[in-house]
Amino acid sequence: MSKDYLMPSYNRAPLSFTHGDGIYLYGDDGRQYFDFTTGIGVNSLGHGHPHVSAALTEQAKKLWHVSNQYRIPQQERLAERLCEATFADRVFFSNTGAEAVECALKLTRRYFDVTVKPERWRTIVFDGAFHGRTLATIAAGGGEKYMDGFAPHIDGFDRAIFGDLASVRKLIRDDTAAILLEPVQGEGGVRAASDDFLQGLRKLADEFGLLLILDEVQSGNGRTGQLYCYQWANIQPDILATAKGLGAGFPVAACLATERVSLGFVAGSHGTTFGGNPLAMAVGNAVLDVLLAPDFLPSVQSVSEYLRKCLVGLAHKYPTVLGPALRGRGMMIGVPAIVPNTLVAEALRHHNVLVVTARDNMVRLLPPLILSMAQVDEATIAMDAGCASLLS
Repeated sequence: MSKDYLMPSYNRAPLSFTHGDGIYLYGDDGRQYFDFTTGIGVNSLGHGHPHVSAALTEQAKKLWHVSNQYRIPQQERLAERLCEATFADRVFFSNTGAEAVECALKLTRRYFDVTVKPERWRTIVFDGAFHGRTLATIAAGGGEKYMDGFAPHIDGFDRAIFGDLASVRKLIRDDTAAILLEPVQGEGGVRAASDDFLQGLRKLADEFGLLLILDEVQSGNGRTGQLYCYQWANIQPDILATAKGLGAGFPVAACLATERVSLGFVAGSHGTTFGGNPLAMAVGNAVLDVLLAPDFLPSVQSVSEYLRKCLVGLAHKYPTVLGPALRGRGMMIGVPAIVPNTLVAEALRHHNVLVVTARDNMVRLLPPLILSMAQVDEATIAMDAGCASLLS
């Protein structure tokens, strides 16, 4: 094709894929790749998962879309299951992570409006954050490359230092409504908030009557070894936005909230055309079947620990390529690169391992949660060859 009809919004690798199977992708070049990107943390159960594929296929034969003018039983079931497994009492379904975060921000403003505190509307956010690509979510994220060219930027966000409770306290004012945080930053360098920091934010929110919003678009749905990352810290947020792995490749997003906060939404307060449609809900329920199986999350924890040990071993073997101070949690892993992280990603791709880059010169690994110990060994051999190639 001589002319490119797509908007030039992406720097795509010179590679496309014909099909996938489990943790592998198969390129149009005939090669098999370890998919440690999973569509940026989306294909959480790999490619062609039999239970999820069967649920989608069966639902596709029955009903795709009816809109939220009518009851959708699959949606009611998924909402109930998410609430039973988390802090939440209510769920609003949409399609993307940015939509879920937008819903959380709207719900916050609505809550303070109906509780007769409309002067409280600002949200404390953090350096290194990424919350989406809409006008509001790029302002919440604050990344220069995402905000460039989109001024004037939406007001309402005050930026604290990630991991620094004192910096959060200093920003709290009479018009502060909420604190918004990714428990593990993805784009921001795979930085994981400590349990102490999350617990401290919960205490600050309670002390000043703020809402605690967690953006678990990437860290949720089993990615860190718990269903949601906040559960490691034994706290409860007021609102949680999630997406990506909830649909394991199908667009599914959700905004979870407590009963107290969700009462701000009444008919007409918020809406979506496609969110919560029967196809998406069939997939979401199938994904939850897998994630909530008794042995699944413990396996994610043990395999991710083993993968981390292998990555540290590679860092010690190739100290001019990788650093051993890994970041992240569970299957959300950041490996510091000594050379430019783009070179590492390219070298690994040439040796059949697909990874993502992130801020702070990090190499980000987001493998399928179905990864086995044996597959870790296979991938480590391939990554070893990729690192070695950077020495020559």
